[in-house]
Amino acid sequence: MKFNTKTIHGGQENIDPAYNSVMPPIYQTSTYSQSTPGGHKGFEYSRSANPTRSMLERSLASLENGNFGLAFGSGLAAIDAVLKLFKPGDEIISTNDLYGGSYRLFTKIFEGLGIKFHFVGMEDADLIEKYVNENTKLIWVETPTNPMMNIIDIAEVSKIAKKHNLLLAVDNTFATPYLQQPLELGADIIMHSATKYLGGHSDVVMGGLVVKEKELADKLYFIQNASGAICGPQDSFLVLRGIKTLHLRMQRHCENGEAVARFLRSNPKIDKVYWPGFEDHPNHEIAKKQMTGFGGMISFTTKENTLESATRIVEKLKVFTLAESLGGVESLAGHPASMTHASIPKAEREKIGVVDSLIRLSVGVEDEEDLIADLKQAIG
Repeated sequence: MKFNTKTIHGGQENIDPAYNSVMPPIYQTSTYSQSTPGGHKGFEYSRSANPTRSMLERSLASLENGNFGLAFGSGLAAIDAVLKLFKPGDEIISTNDLYGGSYRLFTKIFEGLGIKFHFVGMEDADLIEKYVNENTKLIWVETPTNPMMNIIDIAEVSKIAKKHNLLLAVDNTFATPYLQQPLELGADIIMHSATKYLGGHSDVVMGGLVVKEKELADKLYFIQNASGAICGPQDSFLVLRGIKTLHLRMQRHCENGEAVARFLRSNPKIDKVYWPGFEDHPNHEIAKKQMTGFGGMISFTTKENTLESATRIVEKLKVFTLAESLGGVESLAGHPASMTHASIPKAEREKIGVVDSLIRLSVGVEDEEDLIADLKQAIG
């Protein structure tokens, strides 16, 4: 199947043998009748497996050209499962520009359990290798990064990972499988906050993992079942429904994102605009190589470069909503320093460019003219 067909049909064969319903049923049950001890149809207890969740997991695997998908109660629960593959003394190399929740989980939970993290700028993949030692087990990549939209060369990082027998995990939330497929570029694990573009309607919180190798999948399935951070059947249904229009939504997100990015760059009151589609964006050529489009996520700073100037803009927005999260059909604006990245110390934030005047936009699927008019009146 081509990608657009996969969003609708991928992994969804024989979804309802009982009544042949076109949409997957919501199996709102905790347990399943057995004919004899151990005699069941593949489902015993819904923490271990649920038919609606299993359909979603097959869909996730199909979209990323993987063999195994796992769905969790949140993106952070999915990351938590990956980190439980490791033990005290192990080391992980992570990009230094990443979602604040990931940073908090790494530093406030797993560092305390004996795992060591190196936060490294990965725009030049060659710089990663000097952090590798005999204790290194994983490289954690976000690309595009949150919120600075840095691009990391997945294929080059994969060469380093394979050379040293390391796992490579890629947070593919911003790009989605519509724009980027990391398993095809050499990654071992893909993570999604399905809350964002996969769900697409700001009505569910969920995470997902996709892998190719059965041995790795079995370890993650064991952690998923043993730790129990699963999503429910209703949420699984909502994300399955969202995935069916992923290709349509992402096309419009990309179109609107480009229009908004170019407007912001032309505005005299705006200083820097971070969007991978600009030819002078660092690693623009890599973005062109590993992505099929540049997405709807944009960050920018004001010429005044003050907290007050950013606050004035986000408070005046009318079509854009000031809110956490991203990836829904509606346009959202966020202030990373006080919202999504507040858990990162100010000095560390500013090293990577998350200054107090930085605003992050998740450009939705509204009319382009309305979005630009809203930004124009808010900037003044």
